[in-house]
Amino acid sequence: MLNPKQRAGLRALANPIDTILQIGKGGIGEALKIQVDDALTDRELIKLRVLPICELSAKDAAEELSWSLNAEVVQVIGTKLILYRNNPKKNLIKI
Repeated sequence: MLNPKQRAGLRALANPIDTILQIGKGGIGEALKIQVDDALTDRELIKLRVLPICELSAKDAAEELSWSLNAEVVQVIGTKLILYRNNPKKNLIKI
């Protein structure tokens, strides 16, 4: 669980990064979970976007992904969401 100071630091780090994945019409399937899992393993901090054609809201998508992938929701704003998961092998981000 992230405390507010850690969450603020991660939000600042996520500000300049690009959105790497989009959640579309198909919603959150196994293929998307695998892509998000791989991205979290490689980068630790990722930004996703929920397209308007998706039936899920950004908040619902963030909750589902964080629960199934053991990640932390850093922020949800509009259609964008930021996820974080520490990788003890790489430890790219020190919080």
